[in-house]
Amino acid sequence: QVQLVESGGGLVQAGGSLRLSCAASGRTFSSYAMGWFRQAPGKEREFVAAISWNGGNTYYADSVKDRFTISRDNAKNMVYLQMNSLKPEDTAVYYCAADVRSRGVPHILSEYDYWGQGTQVTVSS
Repeated sequence: QVQLVESGGGLVQAGGSLRLSCAASGRTFSSYAMGWFRQAPGKEREFVAAISWNGGNTYYADSVKDRFTISRDNAKNMVYLQMNSLKPEDTAVYYCAADVRSRGVPHILSEYDYWGQGTQVTVSS
């Protein structure tokens, strides 16, 4: 079992930045991949970014590449999503997720086993 709790969401103007955090507990954090997904109103949940078990590999959706950065601190059981140059279309509920069967950078929603409750990010124009 893995428990995930996101924080750091909020309201920001276009062009601004936010840093999301996700605290994990349960299984050995350093043994599995982590990812961030988002879901806008009326849309399906979509992949944002993933990071391998040791942070050595990352993978991003094209829509956030060069603006968002995923990172992890295995000593603190934390994963982060630094979001810069935010756009109104980034508005969504952001979820962190754990794929306990992978050490890579999975980007398919169904590959992930555990999910947090989500944190709202709203970008105003």
